Amino acid sequence: MIKRESDGKRMRMRAGGLFIAGLIFMLMLCACGTKEDTEDMPIFSNKKTVGKDIAKEDITEFYYTEENINYNAFYQRYRFYVEDGKHMFFHETRERNNEYGPCTEKDVTKTGTIELTEDQWSEFFGYVNNGIVKAREDSAESGGSGPWLYLYWTGDRSKYQQFSFDSYDSETKFEEFCKLLAQQQ
Repeated sequence: MIKRESDGKRMRMRAGGLFIAGLIFMLMLCACGTKEDTEDMPIFSNKKTVGKDIAKEDITEFYYTEENINYNAFYQRYRFYVEDGKHMFFHETRERNNEYGPCTEKDVTKTGTIELTEDQWSEFFGYVNNGIVKAREDSAESGGSGPWLYLYWTGDRSKYQQFSFDSYDSETKFEEFCKLLAQQQ
């Protein structure tokens, strides 16, 4: 009888060991996938840091968009981009004072484009430097006003574009910088 208990115990231990070995094997298989395969897996997800993984000269476009569809509806977009080797800034403001609903083209109150100096482009980069770019995420949130931030860069492959500033202070200073640029026309 004692022998039978010890045989059963050994069998359970052996089965447990096989289970653990199988689990380790499966994890190793996942880890051995290609870089593209593992980038989509949550435990292997990648984020890119501006200034470290994304160089200043690699940035091709940056969008900042904010919208409110509630009372005193508004829409604000700032866009930094490269065109024909020149650094450019575009802004558009739409407003529906004392009204609700999404702003449309007929609600545009301010718009403009300017060519940036190297110093202005460097200042822009200073605000986004150390920010994080990650894969876009679908969101079921409704009623959010943003801002929605996207950074496009030369190594992107249409995957890593959703941007977040490294601090609230950087974001606030960026917004002030954009307001100053928008007044230059």
